[in-house]
Amino acid sequence: MIQNFILEGKTALVTGAGRGIGKAIAKKLALYGAFVIVNYNGSREKAEEAVLEIKNQGGNAIAIGCDVADFEASKAMVEQLISTYGKIDILVNNAGITRDNLIARMTEQEFDEVISTNLKGAFNLTRHLSKYLIKNRGGRIINISSVSGVSGNAGQANYSASKAGLIGLTKSLAKELAARNICVNAIAPGFIETDMTKKMDERVAENIVNAIPLKRMGNTEDIANAALFLASDLSGYITGQILCVDGGMTI
Repeated sequence: MIQNFILEGKTALVTGAGRGIGKAIAKKLALYGAFVIVNYNGSREKAEEAVLEIKNQGGNAIAIGCDVADFEASKAMVEQLISTYGKIDILVNNAGITRDNLIARMTEQEFDEVISTNLKGAFNLTRHLSKYLIKNRGGRIINISSVSGVSGNAGQANYSASKAGLIGLTKSLAKELAARNICVNAIAPGFIETDMTKKMDERVAENIVNAIPLKRMGNTEDIANAALFLASDLSGYITGQILCVDGGMTI
């Protein structure tokens, strides 16, 4: 059941929302009253599962496929959604991939693919949606960055560069769009429990936890709660900020 209606009447587009952090954000926004558009590029089945879970908890959502790295495909998706639903109030640029490798071994393709999805994808969606947000004189854009974009991480030059780029994009857009009452912020997750971290060597995981002041990995709900706050009117005087949800890791 929907717990309250803090986002009642709002329409949210969450990219890469078929699993992981994106799915948790989509479910959380829907739980608090938003109509959620679950974007996916990989598994339609996973996206439809997310939609079903949202509906089972009393919310409303649809799934739509689109490769956000494709400029024209992103434009077509935004125009289709605006034509069908009239508006999008909240954009969560969550879609992201990894192609980890040491710089001496990293291929051009590994670098380009990560930048195209993680950074250019956020540009594409924001570029095409911004004119509608400006016309409506309000909205929220939330970019999912990473502590890797704040502090860097060995073996992730491409990923860290893309996530650092999102921070620069966030700050620039916040200044550019503030006059139209559009708040732009970023969330920088730390180590979050996902299918990938579950496969991590036990000793490596233990060393990571020991380096976190709160002595635990985060979970997708931690990120979803932060996104809910930034998507709501409760954060109406906050823009251009990078919220590190990392258990104190970047202190």
